[in-house]
Amino acid sequence: MAEERCILQNPVFTKLGPATFRRAESDGTPVMVVALGERVAVMALTALQREFAIPDDSPDGRMLGLIAESLNYVTALQAGDDLPSEVLTGQASWDPSPKHQRRAAARLRVGLLNWAEPDVSHADGIELDAIESDPRLRASVQRAFEQAAAALTLADPKDVVALIADLAGELAYIEALRETFLARVQALAGQIGGLAGGGPVNSERQTTLMQVRRLTRLALQQISGRFTELDAQTAEVMAALRNAAGHRSFIRSHRDWLYCSRRAWEPVLADWSAAAPVLDDTAWPRLARTYQFLAPRFMPVQEWTSVLGSRTARRKPPPERIMQW
Repeated sequence: MAEERCILQNPVFTKLGPATFRRAESDGTPVMVVALGERVAVMALTALQREFAIPDDSPDGRMLGLIAESLNYVTALQAGDDLPSEVLTGQASWDPSPKHQRRAAARLRVGLLNWAEPDVSHADGIELDAIESDPRLRASVQRAFEQAAAALTLADPKDVVALIADLAGELAYIEALRETFLARVQALAGQIGGLAGGGPVNSERQTTLMQVRRLTRLALQQISGRFTELDAQTAEVMAALRNAAGHRSFIRSHRDWLYCSRRAWEPVLADWSAAAPVLDDTAWPRLARTYQFLAPRFMPVQEWTSVLGSRTARRKPPPERIMQW
C-alpha cells in the first residue's frame, strides 16, 4: 500500500530538497524541516496544508495526517520511510522483553485461578516460573483451563491456552511500561518530594518547588490511574476472554497513550536521573524546566488560564504617563 510509507506528491515537499518531519521543540507541533543552504526552514504541517490548499481527503492530506500521528511513536520521518505499525495495523512498533511477557502470562494465570478457585487466595505477584515449577499450582491451572473451556463452550482447553497467550502478548507491553514508565515517574515524585537543604529559599523558588511537587503528584495520579484501570479489567479474565477483540482494543488504547506519554516524559526523567537529592544551584533550573513541562499538561484548566493571563499582563507595556496640568 502507498500509505504504508511516507510519500507526498505535492511539489512543495520535493522541490525544496530532502525534508524531515518531526515535532517542534517549542510546542510539539508537527513540522517539516528543510535545509536552505546554511539556514533551516521549519514549517508547521497545518500551515503548509492550508497554504497549498491540500484537502484532508486527498492522498497528501491523508498522508499528512498519518505523519502527524506517526510522530507520537517515532522521533522523525523522511520521504520513503515506513510509517509505524501503530498507525497502520494497531500493533506496537516495539517489543516487550521476555521478562515482561512471562510476567503478563503469570498475571493472567493467577486471574484465571482466582476465578476457578474463588475460595483460595492466589497472590498476584506469583511469577510464571513458580507456577510452572509447582506441581500443585500447575495442576490447578490445568483444571482452570478445563473449567474456562466449558464456560466458554470451547471444545478443547488448548483453545483457552491460545486465548490466554494472545492476551498475554498484549499485556506484556503494559508490564514493560509499568517498569519503564510508571516506576520511573514514581521514583521522580519521591525524588522531588524529598528535596531538602541548600540554604534559605526565597518565596518565588519556594512556590516553584511546591507547584512542581503538586503537579508531579497529579501527573502520577493520572498515569497510575491508567494501570489501575487496566489491572481491574485484566483481573476479570473470563470477561476478557469472552470479548477478546474488545479487550485487545482497550489494552492497545492504553498502551499507546502510555507509550506516547513516556516519550514526552523522557527528557524530564533523564534530567533527574543523576540529580543529587539537594536543593543546590543545579536543582533550581531543573525544577524550572520540570514546571514548564508539567504546568500545561497537568495544571487545572482555570488555574493554567490564570497563569497565562498574568504572564500576558506582565508583558504589556506600561501605560503612558499623561501630563496633568
